[in-house]
Amino acid sequence: MFTLWGVLMSILNASDAKREFGDVLLKAQKAPVRINKNGKPVAVVVSTVEYEQLEAYREKYLKSEIDKGIADLEAGNISNGVEVLKRMRDRIT
Repeated sequence: MFTLWGVLMSILNASDAKREFGDVLLKAQKAPVRINKNGKPVAVVVSTVEYEQLEAYREKYLKSEIDKGIADLEAGNISNGVEVLKRMRDRIT
């Protein structure tokens, strides 16, 4: 077992996951199921509800970052590469 976000996660190797795919789908409705191949994690199976929550969070985060970038542009806090290199050269010389 493995804990992710305070949730106890099942861990299966790939061949067991393949053989027990129906059970993996049932387990994923309760908690994520990590799949290992050759002892290394390669995938996590989650319920559709959890996936949609993760996607909504990711979208919210990306929108927030874009809004920060727009605010920096509007405030004049953005420099182009030529200006940055000039300031670096000025510091050195």
